[in-house]
Amino acid sequence: MGARFVQLDVTDDASVAGALATIDAAEGRLDVLVNNAGILGDGPVDGSKALRVFDTNAVGVVRVTEAALPLLRRSADPTVVTVSSSMGSFGVVTDPGRPEFALPLALYAASKAAATMLTVQYAKAHPGIKFNAVEPGPTATDMVAAYDIGRPAQESAKVIVGLATLGRDGPTGTLQDEAGALPW
Repeated sequence: MGARFVQLDVTDDASVAGALATIDAAEGRLDVLVNNAGILGDGPVDGSKALRVFDTNAVGVVRVTEAALPLLRRSADPTVVTVSSSMGSFGVVTDPGRPEFALPLALYAASKAAATMLTVQYAKAHPGIKFNAVEPGPTATDMVAAYDIGRPAQESAKVIVGLATLGRDGPTGTLQDEAGALPW
């Protein structure tokens, strides 16, 4: 795919600006942005934890996307993929037949719902850029180790790459998993 990883801290404006300056200097444009930051925020809920989770999972999407828009506009086929979660889908978490129904992760679910809504609103505001949110599937990461779920990250990455390489006629403003669009 020709992708290059650029590290940044989505909760730090200077880090975001520095990363995008690096991309600008090296490439002069940005073809694909993958917003892939997330923290779980499980356990007891309080205000400071809520601020930290939302700052990473939702505000981070705004911080990085807004900073990246000038570079994305220089691309012939710009695409933004935000790694969200089925936990942010009202249709999924209220379905007793889904495993998400039983997971008590209020801050994570609410912040991922916000990230998905941001995706939809960005798609409306910037019709020349494709914006989609993705549920990559349960992925074996440190974040979910306590839940003993997940598949190799390479498998989940395929779902993200699929949305990142849709082409000009691909959908925008959606939440998808590997099977297609998820309900809201």
